[in-house]
Amino acid sequence: MRIAVYPGSFDPVTLGHVSVIRRAAGLFDRVLVCAMRNSEKHYMFSPEERVELLRRVLKDIPNVEVEACSGLLSDYCREKGAAVIIKGLRSVADFSSEQQMAWINRSLNPGTETLFLPAEEQYLHISSTAVRELANYGVNLTGWVPDEIVNDVMEKTERGRERHGEWDH
Repeated sequence: MRIAVYPGSFDPVTLGHVSVIRRAAGLFDRVLVCAMRNSEKHYMFSPEERVELLRRVLKDIPNVEVEACSGLLSDYCREKGAAVIIKGLRSVADFSSEQQMAWINRSLNPGTETLFLPAEEQYLHISSTAVRELANYGVNLTGWVPDEIVNDVMEKTERGRERHGEWDH
């Protein structure tokens, strides 16, 4: 069985993420979408909320599973028997940082390779950071995030604004 892991913060999940996941699901028997935790980031959504949003958006893809992970990605891959890490790329800058992470993951788990999937043209400008910023200004997020979660993002943004613009996850 060919198992791949697609890690990310998914805060929130965007249409670009979903595109990469769908494409990866066509290449592998099983794709584990892993909502990661980065201690240097402040999150809009908790890990549990990010998993729930991802599951709602990806429910129609039978070979995709969603989990949260707070440890090392290389350990998660080893534990799950995944030989491939999927990374979506939007730009050369993405490639530079992701290439370094690929080398680190491979040094920690030599049985794991990283597969880079370029973003589709219509999603090159979309990032979770841009989505959060647009949401903060009340911009309609249709076409940026899956329709199923537009209201979730806007409601979470409004609650964050009510608490002085801070998210505490």
